Amino acid sequence: MVSSSSSSAGGAASAPPQPPLPPAPKKGFIRRIIPVFLVTNLAVGAYVLLRTSQNKTDKKDEEVVEVPAAPAEGKAVVKPSPGTPAAAPAKVLPPIPEAEQRQLLKWILEEKRKVKPTDSSEKKKIDEEKALLKQLIQAKSLPSL
Repeated sequence: MVSSSSSSAGGAASAPPQPPLPPAPKKGFIRRIIPVFLVTNLAVGAYVLLRTSQNKTDKKDEEVVEVPAAPAEGKAVVKPSPGTPAAAPAKVLPPIPEAEQRQLLKWILEEKRKVKPTDSSEKKKIDEEKALLKQLIQAKSLPSL
């Protein structure tokens, strides 16, 4: 009996009281963040899937059909697929009169004069361009563009 009374008294004196455990704040955070990660992951996956499927369909539409040419030509004829529109012919614009070209060159020269160069190499480049513009303005005939 002596041993049982001494062990109960000794056990209570040797164990310090434990403080209450703090609530786990991570549990609520994880419950909120996992759905966000899942939705984001699904959105990125859908985007990648759609981008690759669009690229594959575009490549199929752009297939070029080669038809053997007549032996006299010696070149292959390339026909566009029916889904692609025919290229529009390039528009031929009338030539710009010399007076308007000179006015345009003068305007460009004025704009070059307004530019503030940041270093010496840029200043040299601008000076060369201004000298070329002055020569073109003073020339009797302008080169065709």
